[in-house]
Amino acid sequence: MSSKTSAPASLTNPPEIVVVATRKVACDGVGGALGHPKVWYDMSEQDYVECKYCDRVFALKGGSHDPSPAGK
Repeated sequence: MSSKTSAPASLTNPPEIVVVATRKVACDGVGGALGHPKVWYDMSEQDYVECKYCDRVFALKGGSHDPSPAGK
């Protein structure tokens, strides 16, 4: 018999990508009891930013991390 160890979901699921129209964004993790403190990020010269709490990616519409066909 072989034992199979599975990786935690946080290591196997890709981060959520939220497409935004502004370079300044806020993240609270999803809100409620499952969220995290609200934090603000400024993309500055980049076209995306990653939340340091929940790994959610905020991608500027039409930028390199925009998953829509228009962003490619």
